[in-house]
Amino acid sequence: MTSASTTAREATTAPPSSIRTIVASSVVGTTVEWFDFFAYSTAAALILNGLFFPDYDPLVGTILAFGGIAVGYFGRPLGSIVFGHFGDRIGRKRMLVISLVLMGVATFLIGLLPTYAAIGVAAPILLMVLRFVQGFALGGEWGGAVLLVVEHAEPRRRAFLGSFPQVGLALGLTLSTLVFLPLVALPDDAFAVWGWRVPFLISAVLVLVGLFIRLKITETPEFEKMRDAGRAARVPLWETLRTHPAQVVLAALSFAVIGAVFYMLFTFSLTYGTQFVGHTEPEMLTIATICSVLALGGLPLAGRLADRFGVAKVFATGAVVSVLLAFPSFWLIDTGSLAAAYVAYLATTIGFCATYGTLGVLYAQAFDVRIRYTGMSLALGIGTIVGSAFVPMIYLELLAVFGGSWAISLYIVVAGLITLVSSALLHRLTRRAARRAADPSPEGSAR
Repeated sequence: MTSASTTAREATTAPPSSIRTIVASSVVGTTVEWFDFFAYSTAAALILNGLFFPDYDPLVGTILAFGGIAVGYFGRPLGSIVFGHFGDRIGRKRMLVISLVLMGVATFLIGLLPTYAAIGVAAPILLMVLRFVQGFALGGEWGGAVLLVVEHAEPRRRAFLGSFPQVGLALGLTLSTLVFLPLVALPDDAFAVWGWRVPFLISAVLVLVGLFIRLKITETPEFEKMRDAGRAARVPLWETLRTHPAQVVLAALSFAVIGAVFYMLFTFSLTYGTQFVGHTEPEMLTIATICSVLALGGLPLAGRLADRFGVAKVFATGAVVSVLLAFPSFWLIDTGSLAAAYVAYLATTIGFCATYGTLGVLYAQAFDVRIRYTGMSLALGIGTIVGSAFVPMIYLELLAVFGGSWAISLYIVVAGLITLVSSALLHRLTRRAARRAADPSPEGSAR
C-alpha cells in the first residue's frame, strides 16, 4: 500500500522523465533569452559606440553604448510586474512562451537596425527602445523558468535542479561569445557593416528551438493545486508588497555582488582588457568563453552542494569568496600577463557560481506560492537595477576618476558585504515564515 507521504510527494513532483523535459525546456529558454541579451552587451563593448553614437569621444560613446544595458535593466521590473501578475494568476507556462517570443523579435530587429550614418538620431533611439523590450521580456523569463523547475522538483533535489535555469546564462554567454570570436577577426569594415549583426539575426533559429521544447511542458503542480483551491491572488503585486515587502528588498539587495562580479568577469572585462591592459579582443573573448564554460559545471555543483549543506550557506560562501578575491584578482590582471588574467578570472568565477547557482532557490523559498512569480521577478528586477544596470558605466567612471582598478575592487567588496548582510536577513525571514506555516499557533509564531 502506498503511504500518505508518498502519495503527497507524487502529487507535487513530476516523474523523472517529465523532470528532464522540464529542466531542458527551462535551460533552452533561458539560454535563448541570455544569448539575445549578451549579444548586445558584447557588441556594445566592441562596436556599437561608433555605429550609434559617433559624435562622441570614444570613451563617452562606449559609456553611452553600455547605457543600453541599463535601459534593458529598467525594462525588467515592469516585465516582472506584468508577467508576474499573469504568471501568478493564470500560470507559469503561458508567460514563459510569450517572454521567449518577445525577446526573440526584439533581438532580431536589433540586427536589422540602420545605424546613425543612415537615419541619424533615430538609430540610437530605436536601439534603446528595442533594448527596453528585451529587458521587459527578460523580466518575465527568469522567475518563471526557475519556478517551472523548483515547483516540479522533489525537495531533496530542489536546489540542484533549480540551478539549471541559471546554466542558461552560461550557455547563452558561451554561444554569444563563440559567435563573436570569428566575427571580430573580420576586416574592420566588414565587421562594422554586417558582422556585428549576425548574432542578433541567428537568434531567430534559437527562438524556434526554444519554443518547440517549451510548448511541450506542463504547468507546475504547486500552482495548479493553489489555483484549484481558489487561492490565487487577485492582484499579486499588491499582495506581494503588502505581505512580503522586506523579502523583496532583501532579495534585491542580495543580488548586489552577483552583478558586480558578473560584469567584472564578462562584459566590462572586454573593455578593460583591451583598452586599459593591452590584450587583444580575441584573447579577452577567449577568457570570457572559458569562464562561462567553467560556469556550466560550477552552477549545478553549487546547487548540489546547497541540497547537502543548505542554500544560505553556499550562497554566503560565494559572496565571501568574491570579497576576498576582489583586490587580488585585479592585482593579477593589471600585471598585463595573459596567464595571470586567466588565473584571476577563473578564480573569481568560482564565487560567482556559488551565489548565482543558488539564487533561484534562495528567492523561491522566500515567497509564498500565491505571489512567488511576482515576488521573485520583482526582487530580481529591482536587484539588477541596483546591482547591475549601471555597473559597466560605474566601472568606467571609477577608472576615469581614480585612475586605478583598486576603486573597482573596493566597489566589489562593498557589494559583497551588502549581499552577505541582506541574504542572512532574508534567510532568517524565510525560516521564520516556514515555522509559522508548520505551526500557526501563537507559540509557533513566537519561536
